[in-house]
Amino acid sequence: MLIDCFQTSAQISRLIIFVKREDITYIYGQSLNKQLNSGNVETQYEQIYKKQHYSLVGKHSAVKVCHWTKSELRGGEGCYKGTFYGIKSHQCVQMTPAVSSCTENCSFCWRFQGFDGMHISDEDDPEFILEESIKAHKKLLTGFKGNPMVSKEKWEESQDPKHIAISLTGEPTLYSRLGEFIALARKRGISTFLVTNGTLPMVLEKLDPLPTQLYVTVAGPTKAVFNSVLNPALGNAWENFNRTLDLLPSLDTRKVIRHTLVKDINFPFLEEYTAMDRRAEPDFIESKGYVHVGASIANLSQDNMPSHDSIVDFSKKLAANLGYVYTAERRESRVSLICKDPSKAKIDFSAI
Repeated sequence: MLIDCFQTSAQISRLIIFVKREDITYIYGQSLNKQLNSGNVETQYEQIYKKQHYSLVGKHSAVKVCHWTKSELRGGEGCYKGTFYGIKSHQCVQMTPAVSSCTENCSFCWRFQGFDGMHISDEDDPEFILEESIKAHKKLLTGFKGNPMVSKEKWEESQDPKHIAISLTGEPTLYSRLGEFIALARKRGISTFLVTNGTLPMVLEKLDPLPTQLYVTVAGPTKAVFNSVLNPALGNAWENFNRTLDLLPSLDTRKVIRHTLVKDINFPFLEEYTAMDRRAEPDFIESKGYVHVGASIANLSQDNMPSHDSIVDFSKKLAANLGYVYTAERRESRVSLICKDPSKAKIDFSAI
């Protein structure tokens, strides 16, 4: 079996991009040949996800407890999104409704990229995904109940999630019932952050309701860099992405541009990012440095990690160019925040 030659998640991830043999040709975006599907591929994927502490939900969703959720539960610091926006990490569920579907295969992504297409053919009900994702998240937290570092108050709060980050892996806008999922979360008083690569503007312009906060990853300052770094599966991905930038000002929700910056590859390109951000008119802009971990180590080197100081310098120059305000940073996450209006950065959760 061809798959037997690929033992690591990074190697298998690269197999998903292109496999060629006398009787098999698979290009990312199409379905796997029946000869592969009838073998051990799915089982190996499941093993990889479980080894990385994912909990698979239904046919196409997954949950994974974030490092910062565990940290805050134990009395430590929470995620930078708490510093920036007021999110409580110990009450946050990190999930995706598209664990094996994406329109890109980003070289800087640290997640296992076991993507098998750009279409979810047999979709689960959004209420099922929401309910089972919360159950799976709670189950993954079970071992913390008896941890002496976890207070009774924090533990009880963790059992009542107040936030869902739709961001774990894959491209969530490929799930056609995403709006229903967000509406159900809102009905339960749960805020939502949706992270998208922006290659499906036709979904964003019709998405109803919109999430509490919409993130668009902007990591390709030119078409050439976009294609080489993000490895899009769509032939018109660059054009679609630019449509998303132009669409953003009309979307009535909190909007964030996130620059994932890889030294000497898509960074600094200050003027190009300035022009893109000016078109998008986001409320907030996060500049985040690439970290050499996970699946990305097969594509990039440690030398591609920008220093936190260089990220801060870039962010301050970007703020000056756009008339935004440099607002916050978290050194351990190599991330900084600039805002159009810093007084609006913290979310009013009572309005969810």
